[in-house]
Amino acid sequence: MAGVEVVFFEEDDGSVPFILWLDGIPAKAQAKCLARLKRLEDLGHELRRPEAEYLGEGIYELRTQYATMNYRMLYFFHGRTAAVISHGFTKQVSRVPASQIREASRRKAAFEKSPNSHGIRREP
Repeated sequence: MAGVEVVFFEEDDGSVPFILWLDGIPAKAQAKCLARLKRLEDLGHELRRPEAEYLGEGIYELRTQYATMNYRMLYFFHGRTAAVISHGFTKQVSRVPASQIREASRRKAAFEKSPNSHGIRREP
């Protein structure tokens, strides 16, 4: 199995949570996050630890670090050909907070209900 198309989740108001988050982190951290997205695009479902981790409920995390900060990007798959990036956050505790997983799950449900209304295909 080859890679997937990376799609960014778009809220009803037109905002893209991942892009908003990415714009607020340091440039070198942004570059590392974008490199991780490229790995997801290239490897798709085959991407594993330490780069990616399954969290449950169909939600995965992309993992990267810059300096002493851990950056996480939550995503889910839409079929076999697309990975939808829900959002990103700076991880400051050992486990991914349940609130972050719930938010990604909410976005997954919205996307599955109306993929054409909640996904954009563009580079950050």
